Amino acid sequence: MKDVLRAAIASPALKIADVTFNKNEILKQAHAARAAGATLLLLPELSLTGYTCGDLFAAGLLLDRAKAALTELAAELPDGLLTVVGAPLSVGSVLYNCAVFLADKKILGAVPKTHLSSNGNAPESRWFSPGAELACTDITLGDHIFPIGTDLIFAAPDGTTLAAELCEDLFVPVPPSSYLAQEGAEVILNLAATLELVGKRAYRRELVLSQSARTHSAYLLAGAGMDESTADFIYPGHSLAALGGELVAENEHLIDGNYLLTLDLDLGKIRYDRRRKQSFSAMTPLSPCTRVALPFALCCSDGAMLAPSRLPFIPSSKQERTERCMQIYEMQAAALARRLSITGGKLTLGISGGLDSTLALLVAVRAMERLSLPASNIIAVTMPCFGTSDATLSNALKLMEALGVTSKTVSIKEAVLTHFADIGHDPADYSTTYENAQARERTQVLMDIANKEGGIVLGTGDLSEMALGWCTYNGDHMSMYAVNAGVPKTLVRWIIECIADASLVPKANDVLRRILDTPISPELLPPDATGKISQKTEDIVGPYALHDFFLYWAVRYQYTPAKILELASLAFDGVFDTATIKKWLTVFVKRFFTQQFKRNCVPDGVKIGTVGLSPRGDWVMPSDATAAEWLRELDQL
Repeated sequence: MKDVLRAAIASPALKIADVTFNKNEILKQAHAARAAGATLLLLPELSLTGYTCGDLFAAGLLLDRAKAALTELAAELPDGLLTVVGAPLSVGSVLYNCAVFLADKKILGAVPKTHLSSNGNAPESRWFSPGAELACTDITLGDHIFPIGTDLIFAAPDGTTLAAELCEDLFVPVPPSSYLAQEGAEVILNLAATLELVGKRAYRRELVLSQSARTHSAYLLAGAGMDESTADFIYPGHSLAALGGELVAENEHLIDGNYLLTLDLDLGKIRYDRRRKQSFSAMTPLSPCTRVALPFALCCSDGAMLAPSRLPFIPSSKQERTERCMQIYEMQAAALARRLSITGGKLTLGISGGLDSTLALLVAVRAMERLSLPASNIIAVTMPCFGTSDATLSNALKLMEALGVTSKTVSIKEAVLTHFADIGHDPADYSTTYENAQARERTQVLMDIANKEGGIVLGTGDLSEMALGWCTYNGDHMSMYAVNAGVPKTLVRWIIECIADASLVPKANDVLRRILDTPISPELLPPDATGKISQKTEDIVGPYALHDFFLYWAVRYQYTPAKILELASLAFDGVFDTATIKKWLTVFVKRFFTQQFKRNCVPDGVKIGTVGLSPRGDWVMPSDATAAEWLRELDQL
């Protein structure tokens, strides 16, 4: 899959100062990593000797054996695997704690630690010198001549770039990786031996997540494990990987060792963010970096370990999902309250008994609470016509009653029939004209009631409908404020469910549950013979679960159709086959491009998450842009 790197992090079994044993354990992990499809293996700090050797680091035997083991590893590592191992390296009479890069039977380079640890168990300055004191740029080890320095960036033929720092380097105010990322390093490797204290695991994780977010990078940390000396401290073997501030993988056990953690990194995410973030290139690095060529491509993974969420807008854990839904609810209400505070505190909106209008009404009631205004300032209008079912009409009326808003029912059947006669349209012709005439009549009713009673018309359409253009131009497309404009359809349902679960409006709980069970429909075509909804939106445009998935990856990261199809096939394996996903992805691409003219003139609406479609800053695209290249790629799949 494009831009996907399979990496492995190992904390191998260890014997302190037994270089031969440690080398063989590293080789075992390397072969396991390569068998799992990894092209990169990261090992802990001083993993070749053990971190807790103490004054043995001054022993010539240990240092000579470490040097020999590096050349042996270079010769014995599996092909196609870049291995980064921790080892002590002497330059003349000065010793450095280094990350050593090995691949293709060669030692490619070494990065010395910049900031030495000063904790009581391992006062590193007793044995090592900091990288800043390095007086040379190359080092010879047997038949290998390779660069050494804190400024090395390793570049693969496929464009993937990596750099390293060691343990304490991450814990300083400005880590070296900040400058390395500015110079182009996408993957930061940290070889660590950080001792464990109560609460430190969470602190360590927070630092990794934060640094990966600030540098728009993949950040991998390999931690020395429990086989290190426990004379005074214990080393937990804590390893983890983050991408752009999100945790990708972490070892399972709190105190761990002798394990291999394998993961896929989608570097396309950080590459997109770096292209878009003007502030990313604002810093000036201390000095130019040295590029070291890698012998093979790194992004060769099929992406099988990515495990993309089927619902990318919705957190998987119940607690996080509830917190997010409640935050969005309050964001919408606060934004609407601000708008109402300058428009007179009254509003009108249409209520269909569906999900979108239900959420808009709940938000409107909460906005009135924030302004200490009565719910009766909300004029909620149900406008039954040809497609209105008894169930949705009943739900709409009961919801309005439960919330204490001003309720109006305006049947638009006769007005629409008169309009059909005026324009010469046959009422038996269920074409787009049949549907749009109803939508525009509803909007006219709402606008005129708002004029008569005072206040604004509140739009109810959501982000998914904006993406697909699933609205009638100058009909439900138009309002004075679009409160749901930043909320995708799949998330609308969850917000309402969370409101019901929390009993925020206890009188409405029963009707909210019934609305949640109602099929999504614009209700513009007559019900079936049993009086049930016949026009179901997802039968026409496709499942919103798929469209919201497409929307997230197409807008948040602008992935190609080919990559979106691959990700969707992974996420919806066992739910939709690839042919079905491709069919609806084609629909999404066509509609997304052809319906931009509607998005280019939408009303104001508060942005909720990282994906937005407002033409005033979120998504800027001409209405006559063509989808030809995107469709050509789909045709070739």
